[in-house]
Amino acid sequence: MKIIIGAERMKPFERGNQIFKLELPTPFPVGDVNVYLIKGDHLTLVDAGPKTEEAWQAFHSQLKELGYSPQDIDQVVITHHHPDHVGMLDYFSEEIPVWGHPYNTPWLKKDPQFLAEQTMFFEKLFIEFGVDKKFFPYLKRLNQTLEFSCNRNLQHFIHDGEEISSLAGWRILETPGHAQSHIVLYEERSGVVIGGDLLLKHISPNPLLEPPMANSIERPRPQLQLNESISRLLEIPVSLVYTGHGELIEEAHELISLRLKKQAERADLVLRFLEDRPLTAFQVCQALFPTIYHKQPLLTMSETIGQLDYLENIGQIKVDTSRESSLYIANER
Repeated sequence: MKIIIGAERMKPFERGNQIFKLELPTPFPVGDVNVYLIKGDHLTLVDAGPKTEEAWQAFHSQLKELGYSPQDIDQVVITHHHPDHVGMLDYFSEEIPVWGHPYNTPWLKKDPQFLAEQTMFFEKLFIEFGVDKKFFPYLKRLNQTLEFSCNRNLQHFIHDGEEISSLAGWRILETPGHAQSHIVLYEERSGVVIGGDLLLKHISPNPLLEPPMANSIERPRPQLQLNESISRLLEIPVSLVYTGHGELIEEAHELISLRLKKQAERADLVLRFLEDRPLTAFQVCQALFPTIYHKQPLLTMSETIGQLDYLENIGQIKVDTSRESSLYIANER
């Protein structure tokens, strides 16, 4: 397998399909997003970048260096619904098949009822978590980034353990946590993973709060999901992870162990806050992110709730739900 970034050729690996990495600009703080071409019996694009003219021109330019055009792409697989991974689907012909997890559907279609219910979901959560009322207007801007997303149907749904018939040798792993719709592609014979935002080299992906899906009434626990999802990779041979942002990862198992260790350490810090006195989730968030919680309330609350869910799951804390805003209380050691 040859790994190519733009038109720059790197050391060849004899593992099967050719994989090409393209780096596209995004309007988001995370910076460039990586999308991938898999050249096998069909030419497959994994993820599609944000819906901006700058990203589309960069895509055209890098494809041309590789000897391709968008018309040469036979199918698209998306790892999850975030705008920086799906937006340019709008620029492709409706005839190109698009594969993804069914949970992508309301996001990709910008379903008005779903988006309204999402806002109500977060309003209820903000009350439950004791968020200051002055942050509630933020919820009106909740879906601003969808301007960089698409309005597109998935022609094909994919689920855990399945293979795409036109992408032989690649198995789908469902890996929720960063997004409820998240999947990765795994080629067993080579140990290669095309991982979206499941595992990044220099930062840990946010375990983002999202509404429950598939008629569930329980909110997802994204940190617990993310831990389980990355731990799945510990159970299989992984030679290389093609990431959604930043550099490729060669020592995936070591990085996963580090990520799990760091997360447990962050949770222990939260536990020490609660050993001083019971706190609402928002008070924990203020202690954990004293300088940025007011700038990024949803991101910092997602991280905070992730740590609280983790501590509750391992029996270190309990939750008093008798008040309008729940209190988190450390159990006696």
